[in-house]
Amino acid sequence: MRGRFLVMEGIDGCGKTTQMQRLAEWLPGSGLMPSGAQLVQTREPGGTPLGQALRQLLLHPPEAVAPGPVAELLLYAADRAQHVDQVIRPALARGDWVISDRFAGSTLAYQGYGRELNRELIVQLEQIATTGLQPDATFLLDLPLAVSQARRADQANDRIEAAGQAFLQRVSEGFRVLAAGRGWWCIDADQVPDAVTAQIRDRLQRGFSEGG
Repeated sequence: MRGRFLVMEGIDGCGKTTQMQRLAEWLPGSGLMPSGAQLVQTREPGGTPLGQALRQLLLHPPEAVAPGPVAELLLYAADRAQHVDQVIRPALARGDWVISDRFAGSTLAYQGYGRELNRELIVQLEQIATTGLQPDATFLLDLPLAVSQARRADQANDRIEAAGQAFLQRVSEGFRVLAAGRGWWCIDADQVPDAVTAQIRDRLQRGFSEGG
């Protein structure tokens, strides 16, 4: 039986790291995963050795080698193609479950809405990079940009997050458009972590059942 593929999306500061860890601790004993299935935690960019090198180039490059918008888009696509081929598809074929911190939706939000690149072209590139693979469920941890920035006030920005207020606002709005258009499960992330965790678990229990 093919495994399940779950994705967490959202702007930085929305709590993805915390909620992914809690989900990884809860899922194996939840009754949702078939007996014998393993849980694979991964991320984009950086889910493979190639992806780790690309992550450094994308998020923390020396100034002289920082990619332009189109090169940035193509580097994310290369990371995703390798990720799908080496990590996600093999795990699903084994019957394992995969949770990824970001997937194709982030590219549309950041490069399509944020950078304002051609979104139809990005969708075509997504199809090439993923070979048509779609998550079984995508969670958007929806958080107002002002709250995200307050949570991250003492953290250094990476190259993407340093692109400016207008850019980040477009990204935030883009995520909401994508969630509505792609049937993502939208969770209000402007709550205490326990409340967010409870809503994620409830949504999975209602949406999935073993073998369903």
